[in-house]
Amino acid sequence: MSTLSDRPADAPSASDDPLSRERSHLAGSRSALRAMREDAENLDIRDVTANWVNAEVLHRQIAERIKALADLSHTPLFFGRLDYLHAPGSDLAEGAEGERFYIGRRHVHDADGDPMVIDWRAPVSQPFYRASKKDPMDIGLRRRFGYTGGDLTAYEDEHLSDPAETAATSKLLQQEIERPRVGPMRDIVATIQPEQDEIVRSGLSGSVCVQGGPGTGKTAVGLHRVAYLLYAHRERLARTGTLVIGPNKSFLHYIEQVLPALGELEVRQATVDDLVAHVEVRGSDDAAAAVIKGDARMAEVLRRAVRSHVTVPAEPVVVVRGSRRWRVPAYELEEIVRELLDRDIRYGAAHQALPQRIAHAVLVQMERSGEAPDDRVQDSVARNAAVKAAVKAIWPQVDPAKLVLRLLTDADFLAAHAEGLLDGAEQKEILWAKPVRSVKSAKWSAADAVLIDEATDLVQRTHSLGHVVLDEAQDLSPMQYRAVGRRCTTGSATVLGDLAQGTTPWATRSWEEALGHLGKGDAVVEELTAGFRVPTDVITYASRLLPHIAPGLAPVASVRENPGFFEVRASSEDAEVLGAVEELLGHEGSVGLIAADARIPVLAEALAAAGRTYLGPGEETTAETRLTLVPASLAKGLEYDYVVLDEPRAVVDGEPDERTGLRRLYVALTRAVSGLIVTHAAPLPAELA
Repeated sequence: MSTLSDRPADAPSASDDPLSRERSHLAGSRSALRAMREDAENLDIRDVTANWVNAEVLHRQIAERIKALADLSHTPLFFGRLDYLHAPGSDLAEGAEGERFYIGRRHVHDADGDPMVIDWRAPVSQPFYRASKKDPMDIGLRRRFGYTGGDLTAYEDEHLSDPAETAATSKLLQQEIERPRVGPMRDIVATIQPEQDEIVRSGLSGSVCVQGGPGTGKTAVGLHRVAYLLYAHRERLARTGTLVIGPNKSFLHYIEQVLPALGELEVRQATVDDLVAHVEVRGSDDAAAAVIKGDARMAEVLRRAVRSHVTVPAEPVVVVRGSRRWRVPAYELEEIVRELLDRDIRYGAAHQALPQRIAHAVLVQMERSGEAPDDRVQDSVARNAAVKAAVKAIWPQVDPAKLVLRLLTDADFLAAHAEGLLDGAEQKEILWAKPVRSVKSAKWSAADAVLIDEATDLVQRTHSLGHVVLDEAQDLSPMQYRAVGRRCTTGSATVLGDLAQGTTPWATRSWEEALGHLGKGDAVVEELTAGFRVPTDVITYASRLLPHIAPGLAPVASVRENPGFFEVRASSEDAEVLGAVEELLGHEGSVGLIAADARIPVLAEALAAAGRTYLGPGEETTAETRLTLVPASLAKGLEYDYVVLDEPRAVVDGEPDERTGLRRLYVALTRAVSGLIVTHAAPLPAELA
């Protein structure tokens, strides 16, 4: 591998200087991108739309196109180059002329339509991520580019077909991985590794579960898979929709710029709580009640409770039309009802079907008597007062929130439908101590909202999307998995998580179990074990906890050549913690001060007294304010160049049990990209010895 050292962007160079030629191509590509944007801005659609509705839709599509063609000055337009030995798609015949392609975040073409930059998702770009000495994939040269700001300052070559050149670690790749992090999460499109690329380019029809330890890039892989699927199946996903689900608002804010940077603007982002927001959540459950409410057995309790509203008819229905009376006997009504129950269709769909079934029975009698009724007659009979009264008595409408409220406040109603599913102690645990007058006055918990969502789906089918990405999935309860699964029953899913980072009392024990609750039992489980974010010394220290929190999981092996900065310091005063913060702020990049939630007010006061400004999780760091004060409960999924971890023992003690506390500590220990200082006055947990 040959490398050209960085040199100033304005340094004089000869016309045959490769770096100058690459800079020239970059300048030409930026000009071509501007021309593409101007063409979109100048489109005249006055004579191509049939009405104002079509015009509005087209205007919106053009506006999105213009936005997607924005040239981000500090984001490299291309980051690599591939020199093929032969023309891609040819029969590789001897003498066939190869082609050169620049690989970037989006497609750029010149005035003649010839490509100047190829989208990283295109098939011709795949060798940039997967070609190797063992399998060069017909690539003679792979070139990586180094940038300072928006200026191209270096390049690095691999001659994959040259047996004399030994394989070596890419220095530019390492530099890109270790580049200081200020602001929101950035894409990894320039550093995707072969095992990651295989997941990113997996097909839309299948679901994938990615188990990955800290720093293995699972979140980035999931987001880039969405971008790839939108490229490969844009028309289909434009109709069906895509959704990214994260653990909290801070996390979603952190990742929200990744897809727009890749030119994808139409992907919705939400938390599970957002999906099930049928009622206002103002209350909370203790851990024991939350675990029971989140148990998959509650789905059957709810199903029984919904179906209990159906009453087998004991009286006939008599429909009067003019001078004629048509009688549907009770036994025939019972047959209709039992058929609908046996089909197990949605409760609401059956409620709508029942009057039509009764009306059909009446029409059969009319035809036998010599009449010739049509569909209008059937609809009229279905709206008859006697039929409507019978439907109301046999198959009444059900309000999901009222149903759940009754289950949680009526001990007899709960016992009747939880028999054989929940024992007496479990039923008592989830029953509310005080009666509630109405749905609006109830202090619903997050787990209650999920139960209402389940009941809502039993009544009326939930809309399904084309693809759903579920991140930090290990923390979901079985009922939450079911809620997410309802959003992709006819689509596919990308599930991302780490069993070792499960920090809820109901955290999943295995991916097979979780995928079953999600309704994606056939999903392929992939494991990422190569760590790109966390330095070797840091991940080695944190991995001491693995035997205690996730026995059997392979520890992450850092591929970073730089071991990183790591120290454990005994400190008796908060001033020493702040000293560690100031020390790390002396380096370039972001700094996170992570502490047990109970310690946050104390540290916030100390920072304010010292005159040090700081941000909260979810707020975007800037060059002026690079410090974030992070409660341990919100640290998951975030990353900082440098981290000070305050009082590990307090982090563990802040959780309801030791294992959850140690998992929370594992998360906090693995947020650093370049350096970590652990400060403590209390003894460290024995598991770190």
